[in-house]
Amino acid sequence: MSEPKRIPQHVAIIMDGNGRWAGLHGKERYEGHAAGVEPVRASLRAAVRWGVKYLTLYAFSTENWGRPAAEVDALMELFCRSVVSETPELKRQGVRIAMIGDRSRFSEKVRHYLAEAERETAGGERLTLILALNYSSRSEITRAVQHLVREAAEGRLQADQITEQTIAGALDTAAYPDPDLIVRTSGEQRLSNFLLWQASYAELWFPEVLWPDFTEADFDRAMEEYARRDRRFGLVK
Repeated sequence: MSEPKRIPQHVAIIMDGNGRWAGLHGKERYEGHAAGVEPVRASLRAAVRWGVKYLTLYAFSTENWGRPAAEVDALMELFCRSVVSETPELKRQGVRIAMIGDRSRFSEKVRHYLAEAERETAGGERLTLILALNYSSRSEITRAVQHLVREAAEGRLQADQITEQTIAGALDTAAYPDPDLIVRTSGEQRLSNFLLWQASYAELWFPEVLWPDFTEADFDRAMEEYARRDRRFGLVK
């Protein structure tokens, strides 16, 4: 009997290539972002089918605020529309929506829709969809350090009590396991300020496909690639 395939508990995706896809197809950049909604659905279907428990999507980085205002506005509107339209189906599928990142910079409208989606899907137990919004790893770690400094200043934490576990517990991702597999589409081979602390022992895969062209079959290939990896976690086997 063949060994059962190893399934990652947590898959994280850097959804890269929307702008290049739009350029290749003679479209505006916001149309590339809109075309990236279906691959999110496909990834969710595949993740549920494989039994993945956590799927994190790098949806909007802190650096993305530096893009043209019209593009940022279009992204915010797309996010709101998508959350409203997709939440009922996600709830039906048993998918829980969560967010990492600093939501304070978003408009009241965006914060409202996100909070509603989190509330509506809170009972989901099949898969947790973690949206990284206004997120960057350096910002996350900075906020975690600021929190620990405040704890120390108020006498609730001593220097020798600060451990890797203490820091991890102050991160946005404290409630979730570290990613087992990180996928970045478009062929670019870097993490771009995404889950730098959590990615210490993650497997990395960089397919050439642009995000709007990413399909369930591509997700399946990521899973097959993960199954072939020999994870040592710094040890010798």
